[in-house]
This record gives sequence, structure tokens and C-alpha cells, in this order.
Amino acid sequence: MINKYIKYFLPLSIVLFTTLTSCKKVFEEDNYIAYFGGEILNPQDKFVLFMKDNEVIDTIYLDKNNRFMHKFDSLAPGLYTFKHHPEYQYVYFDKNDSLMVRVNSFDFDNSIVFCGRGDEKNNFLMELYLKNEADKSLMFDVFDRDVKRFTKNIDSSFAIRKSFYLKKKAEIGWDENFDLIAKASLDFHHITKKEIYPYAHQFRTGENIRTNLPKDYYNHRNEVDFNNAVLTNYSPYIKFVSVMLNNVALQNNNEDLNENSLENNIIKLNITDTLIKNEKVKNVVLNNVAMMYLLEDQNMYNNQKFIERYLELSTDTEQEKEISEIYNSVQNLKVGNKLPKIELIDSNNQVFDLQNAIKKPTVLFFWTTPAESHIAASHKKVMDLKGKYANYDFIAININDTDSKWKNALKTHNLNAIKELHAVDFEAIREKWVITKVHRVIILNADGTIKNGFANFFDVNFEQNLK
Repeated sequence: MINKYIKYFLPLSIVLFTTLTSCKKVFEEDNYIAYFGGEILNPQDKFVLFMKDNEVIDTIYLDKNNRFMHKFDSLAPGLYTFKHHPEYQYVYFDKNDSLMVRVNSFDFDNSIVFCGRGDEKNNFLMELYLKNEADKSLMFDVFDRDVKRFTKNIDSSFAIRKSFYLKKKAEIGWDENFDLIAKASLDFHHITKKEIYPYAHQFRTGENIRTNLPKDYYNHRNEVDFNNAVLTNYSPYIKFVSVMLNNVALQNNNEDLNENSLENNIIKLNITDTLIKNEKVKNVVLNNVAMMYLLEDQNMYNNQKFIERYLELSTDTEQEKEISEIYNSVQNLKVGNKLPKIELIDSNNQVFDLQNAIKKPTVLFFWTTPAESHIAASHKKVMDLKGKYANYDFIAININDTDSKWKNALKTHNLNAIKELHAVDFEAIREKWVITKVHRVIILNADGTIKNGFANFFDVNFEQNLK
């Protein structure tokens, strides 16, 4: 860590260095002063947002050298997030921690280095996160395996990461509050894969594997505290709960794996209401179920029935407002409508007028650099489809990446066989086109009207949309 500090942070002022690295200073029991600062290389905005549970606590502006520094007169220990558009990451503060972070926006997650009081815990979380992401990128074909080989694979990768977790825990000596976060990052990644496997296997291979699962396959569910409010907005927990609800809702569907049906999503709402008693946690999960459903099932009657049940169970008026806004955006993407206008550019930085450019039926698909396996899979899928459906145009749209990261990816992956575009404002395309899943596909008629605004490239029946 000393070498990393010298390499990355020495250019910062001596005063800042002294303030943030005074690890031996003794603080009064009622003193909760904390510091957060750092440097953003290749900034994409003029500020950093410091957040707790998706709510902004402070907006911290960069100086002329792209550095920032903020003193909190009182900061409660716990998990926070910092966001530099369009990326975000977690940061954990113990009492009186003083942290600096260095980030290169061109390679956000991989470039993050923490230094100062509390740095070891946060560097551990980042390292474990990157290990989990690397493991996730290798999972695509693992779901095709039989249960014995699948279990052997995920248990082996879990053992490696658990060894890393135990080693760092012994070295750093963190408390039980931080250990809750560390264990969540370790365990939820593992058991999420177990929940995904039964329906992913059937979706990809056509084989219903559920009757072949060991009797203790789902024992991990007994170990999860579904009412722990500390984890409410922690993405590993939210991901696990989402796929678990999906798995439970689908467990009696022997043939039709329609995770977006009205019936299955009402089941998810009802399970959430029964399973989770903590009101805050329940509302977050209900909101997540509602958001995912509204983005997929575009039967307007179904939507209304679903919303009625959701509103019966939810007690959070702010979240209900958010769901209503998504519902309204979805209405704009009905069959026969024109897509709301979004600023798109091509690789020559020229504005691309989508509506005027469309002369044939067109498939729009999306990709982002963090989902590296999807980049290859989606473009391969398109090349296969181009040969079969010559009457269609195919356009790739990069989302949630900086301009430079997008262009580097075009070169790295040799993406030049079809029209490649970049969405300038991710928030705009997310809100207007309701893009929240990278496998989402929009199919347009030759006149630019919507044929299907919510298709899935990897649905076994996808090609029915092109006929």
C-alpha cells in the first residue's frame, strides 16, 4: 500500500496528506468527524456525489486539478456510495476515518485505490468486487452443466474467494459491523449463482433440472436475514433477493419459463410481503420487483392489475412516485409509437438522427463495457441474424460508458461490421427508453414505429419477432 500511495497520492498537498493519514490520532467518544477526498483522472463531470441509501448527502466539487476534499462534522459509521457520473462505487467509513480515493474514469472500477485511515478495508472490498466480476464473466456456459459439475465449479471458485476473505480479515482485523458487509459481498455472489442455475439451465438447454437438485440445495436460504436493513440498498443483497424471488415464482412452471408474466410477478410481490417484515427492506424489494416487471410485460391490462397489487403492499410514497414515472415512460414505448428522441453519435462524433436514418425494419441492441461477455455474445448473435434476415438493419448502441471508453472498446473488440452508436446521456436513454437491462432489444418497423420495445436477444423465441 505504501508503494501505491507514493505512486498515486504524493502529488497531493502535504497539508491534505497530514490531515487524512493521521491514523494515530485519538478521537473523543462523541467525535464523529470524518474526511473524504481524492482525485478523478479524466473527469466526466465537475463533482462527486456522496450518498447513503441512494440519497445524496453532499455534492463535492472538483478543483482545477480535478481533486476534491470534504470534511464531515459528523458521519455515522457504515456503508456509503460515491458517484462520478455515470459510475458509482461503495465506500465504508468507520468512526473518524479519513479516506482518499484515486479514480480514472476511463477504467473506473479497476483504477480505484484508497489511501488513508480506513483504506485497507475499502481496498479489500474493491478487490473482492473485482474478483466477483471476473468470476461472473466466466459463468455464461457454466449454467449449461449438469448439477454435479455446476456445483463443483461454483464451490471451487467460492473456496478461493473465501480463503482471500479469511486472510484479509486476519490481517486487517475489522469489526463485526464491517464483517457484515464483507461477508455479504462474499456469500451473496455465491448463492445468487445457485438461485440462477435452475431456470438459467432450463432457459439455455431446455432441460428442467429441478428434480435433480440435492435435497439441501437451498439450505443457504435459511442463513439469510431478509430483514437486515443495513443491507437494504447493497447491490449483492438486492441481486440475490431478486433472483431468489424469480426462482421461487418459476419453480412450478415445468414448461413455460415466463418470468415476466403477471401471475409470476404477483407471486413475487406476495412472497416479499410474507417473507420480509422490516418495512424499509420490504419497500425496497417491492419497488425492485415492480420496476423489473414494468420494463418487461407490456400488456397494459396486466400492468394495471400489477400496479394495484403493488400499491396495496407498498408504504413508501416516494418509491410509488418513481414506479408511476416508469409506468408512464413505458406507455410511450407501446407498439406503433415513435421512440422518444435521444442524442446519439457515431464513431466520428457526428450526431446520428435515428428516425431519419431508418429505411428498413431495424433491430436496436445495447452493450456496455462492464458486461464484456455480453459484448461478444450480442455481436455474434447479430452476425448470425444478419445472414438470415437480410431485410433488417442492426444497430448497436453503447450505454453508460464514456466516449473514450466506448471508442477503445470498438477497437479492442474490432466492432466495425455494423453501425455502432453511443448514447451521449445515459440518464436520458435510461428514462426515456427505459433501458435498465443490457440484453434489452428494441425492434422498429421500416417507418420508425415500434414493433416490439421490450424484446430479449437471448429469448429462445426471439426470431419470431423478425418474421
